[in-house]
Amino acid sequence: MSSSPPLPSTSQPWVTADAFLEGRHRSFGERSTRFATETLRPLAHPGSDEEARNQARRILTLLGDGGWLDPIEVLDLRSVCLLRETLGREWPLADAVCALQALGTTPILLRGGKRLTEAWARPALRGRAMAGFAMTEEDAGSDVAAIATRARKVGDEYVLDGEKTFISNAGIADFYTVFASTDPDAGRKGLTCLVVPADAPGFEYLGPLRLSEPHPLGRIAFRECRIPQENRVGGEGEGLKVGLATLDRLRPSVAAAACGMAARALDEALGHASRRRQFGRALSDFQLVQDKLARMATELEAARLLTYRAAWLHDGGRERITLEASQAKAYATEAAQRVVDQAVQVLGGRGVLEDSPVDRLYRAVRALRIYEGTTEIQHLIIARHLLEGQPPGNSGGGSEPRDQVGKRRPDQVKSEPPDQEERS
Repeated sequence: MSSSPPLPSTSQPWVTADAFLEGRHRSFGERSTRFATETLRPLAHPGSDEEARNQARRILTLLGDGGWLDPIEVLDLRSVCLLRETLGREWPLADAVCALQALGTTPILLRGGKRLTEAWARPALRGRAMAGFAMTEEDAGSDVAAIATRARKVGDEYVLDGEKTFISNAGIADFYTVFASTDPDAGRKGLTCLVVPADAPGFEYLGPLRLSEPHPLGRIAFRECRIPQENRVGGEGEGLKVGLATLDRLRPSVAAAACGMAARALDEALGHASRRRQFGRALSDFQLVQDKLARMATELEAARLLTYRAAWLHDGGRERITLEASQAKAYATEAAQRVVDQAVQVLGGRGVLEDSPVDRLYRAVRALRIYEGTTEIQHLIIARHLLEGQPPGNSGGGSEPRDQVGKRRPDQVKSEPPDQEERS
């Protein structure tokens, strides 16, 4: 295979975030970039839901065989962020696959114990099993207390009844990390996390939900679905703790994916502005275009700094990064939307053609402002930290960050108590 062209400086996060990274991260970033540009970028863009589902499976095998998902298992958040930024820049569907493997396995790694880790998390991170994360319902989005899926304890089993919607990998996942109510009277404190295999009796895939940018999304149901009690993740009634601990760790990686999409959009805008001539000179000679490019680059750099600071705090031993994670996700995803929109404007008519990378980015980036907590939810979290006397940079105790990632195993990581978000 021919060598890839030099990577634009705008697409090298290890330069911007150098203060938060170690040498091994730069090496990982460079290697993951070669993988993405040489292996993923040449893929044909899926034109339908079915094509996206088939390609997602192939991408999972590529990620697993290459060991690219290994940082998820050891909770190396900076490497996860570098990977997601690379995937977001080169192939958003690959980023979605990576994101769901992290979402579906992190609860198990944190609180599932050795048996569930060996049975489900490890195969998923080796690319041998596809994960799903099932929390959202028709009437329970940000309001997790409204979750109506019920898990009744019957002997040494749980019997699940209910439906979930907007579930990524629905219909192609091998297992789902499911949040259900074991005590409806306790509201959010009655939620429990359970691993449900896709072949469990009573599990049903109801069908796809089609997006403008093809992505495997759909609805699932549980009809007297029986699973053994050994599939419980954490204690009964600790589902919200498990869910929030997972989101706390992974929200910076959503921010990183947004940075990747913004970087690609900026690269496309820079290239077009340099090549395209109007009124006898390059677009890049016009000050209004220069103003757009300058704003885009500045927002991208600011988003990266927030993102990798949050990841650095986590890897350094900070017990909780709730505030920093919310700041990173809120700012980076909103900034990426603005950057991509301005790239479309710079490209003009070419920016809205169906086969334009910028048009595909425009459709892909929008969901990042919604999943794993909307921007509005992130702003509520940030505001409550401020109002309750926790200034920025001090979101919750723990030791000062260390230069090296601690030798913490996932089962040694303390699960956080419920965050203020649960009151939203």
